[in-house]
Amino acid sequence: MLRRLSADDPRFRRLDFAPGLNLLVADTTELSGEQDSRNGTGKSSMVELLHFLLGARTDKKSLPARKALRNIAFSLDLDWPAAPGGRLSVTRTGTRPEIVRLSQDVEVEGTAYRDSLFDIDIASPVDIPAARWTKLIEEGLFGLRGEHPGLSGRTMLSFLIRRVSSHAFNTPTRTYGQQSEADAAANLAYLLGLDWKLAAGYREISAREATRRQLRQAVNDPVWGRIVGSTSELRGQITLAEQEVWRLEEQIKAFRVVPQYEELKRRADEIDHSIRALNSRDAIDRRNLSDLRAAVRDTTDGDVRYLESVYRELGILLGDQVRRRFDDVRGFHESIVRNRRRYLAEEIETIEARLADRATEREGLGVELQRVLRTLDEGGALEALTALQQALAQKQASVEALRHRYEAAQTLEASSLEIKAKRVSLQRALTDDLDERARQTGEATVLFSEFAQRLYGSGRQAYLEFDAGPSSLRIIPHVDSDDSRGIGNMVIFCFDLTVAVVAHRHGHGPDFLVHDSHLFDGVDDRQLRDALDLAAEVVEREGMQYIATLNSDDLEKAERKGYADIHRVLPVRLTDAYEDGGLFGFRF
Repeated sequence: MLRRLSADDPRFRRLDFAPGLNLLVADTTELSGEQDSRNGTGKSSMVELLHFLLGARTDKKSLPARKALRNIAFSLDLDWPAAPGGRLSVTRTGTRPEIVRLSQDVEVEGTAYRDSLFDIDIASPVDIPAARWTKLIEEGLFGLRGEHPGLSGRTMLSFLIRRVSSHAFNTPTRTYGQQSEADAAANLAYLLGLDWKLAAGYREISAREATRRQLRQAVNDPVWGRIVGSTSELRGQITLAEQEVWRLEEQIKAFRVVPQYEELKRRADEIDHSIRALNSRDAIDRRNLSDLRAAVRDTTDGDVRYLESVYRELGILLGDQVRRRFDDVRGFHESIVRNRRRYLAEEIETIEARLADRATEREGLGVELQRVLRTLDEGGALEALTALQQALAQKQASVEALRHRYEAAQTLEASSLEIKAKRVSLQRALTDDLDERARQTGEATVLFSEFAQRLYGSGRQAYLEFDAGPSSLRIIPHVDSDDSRGIGNMVIFCFDLTVAVVAHRHGHGPDFLVHDSHLFDGVDDRQLRDALDLAAEVVEREGMQYIATLNSDDLEKAERKGYADIHRVLPVRLTDAYEDGGLFGFRF
């Protein structure tokens, strides 16, 4: 049971709860005017604080995160049978919502042994993550152990403490507007003692259908369609990619690392450079050789015999002395020509020798280059092997990505008959399970009918319908009515009371139920009176606790119809006094 809601701010109106019925009433004051309202007194804020202290997630818009409240430490005392003394206090602030402070370590097993062995004070406060606190709630309040996919202690608490901020009063079987039927039904199935695993099986089918719809939409998109692809296209791409992987694997297997790979590469470059240099020098020498041979052809003896005929025609006879001098000049010229020819011949011979030597050197370098290149071709450096291995890893990753796309495409192209077959199979199994659990469904139906008939008389037909629907376990409360808002709210009241009682009886839920005053909006005076009497009677009989918030005028209407259990009203009465009448003791 919930025992106390408090805060370290002295202005906060501390609430102490007792077993049985507890009514938190919002009143008007004698000075209240037409502009005053009880909507801001803190009735719904009490519900929000209970959720906050019982592990609810928070954001910047959450009540405890508001600037005026974020530094206040709120606390909730509640019964906790596993704790020494059977009582536990939890404290949480808006500044550090991720941390929850417990008054003692309730995770300790064999506390007496640990205390004696390690001298640990198990009664000292301990800080734990809020996520761990929600797990402890699942274990301590709902009896959940180990893995339970599809079940959530927070979701089940939302059925037992409905929040108007989540629109939880719109329908009996959901706690917020966007909640999936399968998710809500699985948690209700656990609370009512049904096979929650079968009920949760619809979540998997729903997830597959959602994936299929998304992929179908993606394929129709011109961009995403190319990303997803079809199984036929991807099958061919996978085949080619796997072939490339095989080729790289074989290449790596045959790869031989050459220790002097870099040195051989440098030697090959040197040889290639030397051969190129030899070819360049050969070109120069061949051009020089051609010029020398041309010079040899142009070098001839000078013919001066034409001078005699010229002198003769001029009538001048050359004397012996002149003729002798002329012969000397001709001999000298012939000597110069012979020397030039000898020099040119020697130069030609030298160049031809150089060309021959280079040819021999080039042939040797060519042989060496072939040997080096053959060695390089047969093996490689360690860096080359590493590059091949990296290429292989990238190609393998590409193949894996293609396979994932192929699986996605298979999911997309899977026949709807396959999903339908699984749905039918699950539906059949759930139908059989409901038949086998007739005692559990009967217990809940009888309770719901009893509660509804207490409010509307035995002439109203009221029952719970349990059906293995195509998309979820369907739990539908029926009450013959005119579908008014007030009757709809009382259907939620009877349903919640049924769920809380059944869950508590069989150890699947805690011993408390909390309702906000919004549940009683539009409810007839007599039904409000009967609902309060019924809640008090049931929780007294079951050893439970019922906490409700009410406006004073609603309470007065019930009193005029004979409601007399006024001692159930909490001593703290909230008022519409603007400054300090609300739950927090100040306006913000």
